[in-house]
Amino acid sequence: MPNAGELVAADTLVALDAETKALFTSVIERADVEEWATLPYGELVQKVGEMMIGQPYIGGLLDEPATETLVVTLRAFDCVLYIENVLALANAIATGQTDHASYVRGVRELRYRGGEMGAYCSRLHYFSDWIRDNEARGTLTNITEASGGEAFDKRIDFMSTHRDAYPHLAADSSYACIVDMEADLAGTELYYIPQNRIAQAYGFMQPGDIIATATSIGGLDVTHTGFVHKTAAHTGFMHASLSSEQVKISDDLQSYVQGIKSQVGIVLVRPKDPRG
Repeated sequence: MPNAGELVAADTLVALDAETKALFTSVIERADVEEWATLPYGELVQKVGEMMIGQPYIGGLLDEPATETLVVTLRAFDCVLYIENVLALANAIATGQTDHASYVRGVRELRYRGGEMGAYCSRLHYFSDWIRDNEARGTLTNITEASGGEAFDKRIDFMSTHRDAYPHLAADSSYACIVDMEADLAGTELYYIPQNRIAQAYGFMQPGDIIATATSIGGLDVTHTGFVHKTAAHTGFMHASLSSEQVKISDDLQSYVQGIKSQVGIVLVRPKDPRG
């Protein structure tokens, strides 16, 4: 069990805020009592995600520091931070490495290229890049095409073409790095499941699968992320919602996606069980 008084993850020197420490301890203790580590991995991910329901949505948390900083908190999330924190906690529970340092290290490894934090450009800003990099390191599998997806012909260059919207891109070195990254990403084949065919893929989906909503917005690949929430009653969407300002479950995934005009479909990704 973790030491509830531990303030700093030694490998990254990240101080955890009081609310994060309390929720971390609550998750780990419940997982221990209910033996979540014995569950299929997707069900474990779903259990952890449910523990965050009601936590606030706050955008832009990673961009608040003036220099690239490893931000780790359970106090609030945007949609990608929700994914990263839930997976880091699920991995810790599955492997029995339930100390603060292992959790923090798990967040870092998901968030940064090659699992190592450097300057601003080392962060995996586009979710397609996040998927590609983590898949190359064996932490997940993109199953969109195998689940009935079709080619998604999209040029990804929103950051470089909207430079003024990203204060960190004021530095020419950071901007040039992002341009190079976008050019590299252009060589990646993208797939999506169109919004009117999402329900047809429900049979492929498992609890804890990652969902990203493909978008018609120019230069962007996806606009939102979350998890498949699967019960006998529904195939829903568990996510940190901007409109609801909190983590929630939307009852039907296809209906949710169809409710936002710019969401043209989904990308479907399956986290790999770290237990092998």
